[in-house]
Amino acid sequence: MNKKDERNVLITKASGEKVPFDVSRLRRSLERSKAEPKAVDEVIDTISALLYEGMATKEIYRKAFGLLKKQSRSAAARYKLKSAIMELGPAGFAFEKFVAALLKADGYSTQTGQIVPGKCVKHEVDVIAQRANVQCMVECKFHSTKGKNSDVKIPLYIRSRFVDVSEAWNHDPQFEGLEFEGWVVTNTRFTSDAEQYGGCVGLKLISWDAPKGNSIKERIDRSGLHPVTSLTSITLSEKKTLLDMDIVLCSELTKAPQLLSKIGLAKKRSNRVMNEVNQLCAH
Repeated sequence: MNKKDERNVLITKASGEKVPFDVSRLRRSLERSKAEPKAVDEVIDTISALLYEGMATKEIYRKAFGLLKKQSRSAAARYKLKSAIMELGPAGFAFEKFVAALLKADGYSTQTGQIVPGKCVKHEVDVIAQRANVQCMVECKFHSTKGKNSDVKIPLYIRSRFVDVSEAWNHDPQFEGLEFEGWVVTNTRFTSDAEQYGGCVGLKLISWDAPKGNSIKERIDRSGLHPVTSLTSITLSEKKTLLDMDIVLCSELTKAPQLLSKIGLAKKRSNRVMNEVNQLCAH
């Protein structure tokens, strides 16, 4: 199928919206996985040949992932990053720890799951992050399915909680001289109304691909941190066991590879997993 034909083919997004197939977007996502140029070209050629009207983006992703995994497991792990983040559920506690790790890599000190007194009531705050003279109340909104965006009700609710907490902080001598910020972090996207409201009231909204330069995707690229759910050489059940052990980051396995034997992996297989871990964590 030539490029002109590709541009005329409508594919179906997770939201149900139909959009023209964009081969350049597929190429960028493959290149971002650090796959070899030859592997990128081969995947694109194969996907282009298989393309049909109405093809679901998740099917394109699944086929591209399968092809890439045959070439390089670490590249496939990077390619599936967005899906891997969605596997940090269903409750979202692992996502909160992952967000805290990304902020720590950017120079923040962090605490998770803190009970914080507000002016009126107490609040459980997902992440408290501090850097220089700024203290942030960070709330995480986790979605386990693609196409599920955070609407305006989310920042509306979190703004009211932040106002209550920040008023208490403003009257606490231990926080004297600090500025306070409210953040909302989601692993998908915000609706336009949510973005408009957040900008109006001064809430910082961070999503999978926004704001430019500080999105979740770019923070992961910058830090080199990847969740264990990225790994292609362990099963879903084994990933869940690691998460239940509070192991969220691949980098945690580089420091304690013996954890793989604790979840039942034989030595030969552990070595194969650690090979993928080390390649994924190389930064």
